[in-house]
Amino acid sequence: MSENPEKVRTLDDLRAWSRAGKSFAVVGSPVAHSLSPKMHNAAFSLAKIANPELVSCRYFKFEIEPDDLATALALFYDKGFVGLNLTLPHKVIALPFLKKISPLATIIGATNTLYRDDDLGGFCGDNTDGNGFRLAAESELGRRLAASPVFLLGAGGAARAIAVTALACNCESLVIRNRSRDKAAALATELRAHFPSAKISCCAAQPERDCDDIAPAENAIVVNATSLGLKAGDKSPLPPKLLKSGMVVYDATYGAHAPALVAAARARKIPATDGRTMLAWQGALAFEIWTKTAAQDVFPVMLDAISR
Repeated sequence: MSENPEKVRTLDDLRAWSRAGKSFAVVGSPVAHSLSPKMHNAAFSLAKIANPELVSCRYFKFEIEPDDLATALALFYDKGFVGLNLTLPHKVIALPFLKKISPLATIIGATNTLYRDDDLGGFCGDNTDGNGFRLAAESELGRRLAASPVFLLGAGGAARAIAVTALACNCESLVIRNRSRDKAAALATELRAHFPSAKISCCAAQPERDCDDIAPAENAIVVNATSLGLKAGDKSPLPPKLLKSGMVVYDATYGAHAPALVAAARARKIPATDGRTMLAWQGALAFEIWTKTAAQDVFPVMLDAISR
């Protein structure tokens, strides 16, 4: 069997799986673009020096259609896979098929990290996305979520994970800005049920007006959890005139060039970074769940693997 970690494997490949070593994988549809194998295999190469039990570990990528996910998860377990990462659209779809879900993943309503539990006879789910963002904000921007106002662009899955983590860390306030105010309001209502004492508000993006009444607080952590601004030629998801000294900017997207929001912030000498650090931190946290290797020990090699 080929050990090529960049090969996109299918349900048929999983049915025929016969690898003897410990196997891990990212599962999505599509999945060819995933950088997870680069990160995790680099981490295994480092960690096995201190822990010989990790010598046989390899990380692969599988493209599984949503309708086949339940079948695939049972097969991954039967074939001896130790851990899985889930990417779109499986983070939510997988929940009914798991034996146990962490409290954080339950509130977020999605799981990106599965770990094997032989006592329960299946996979359990956790979510490292939000804490990946938290650690990225601390390490790259020098800002802690506790007592900081958070201005969040977007109301989708990534935004939800970031919002839950910010509130769990006792952020000063949370503003959710989204093109659809109804979607932002629905998320805010749901979050208030879990965090009744938190200061949560929402507003609609109005690019034709660039309203100053929806400007972030002067010392806010501004977070883009939409896909806007990633493609060349995209406008910033927040009018650049609303960016002020004292703020920091985190964009969960990443690509060959700086996202539009990051570029706009840097032009104003405002600390800003893209989503590679979040990706590396959430991967390092998943690696810690699977191997008990401290996330901070493998984070540098994971970040390097996806930054070359």
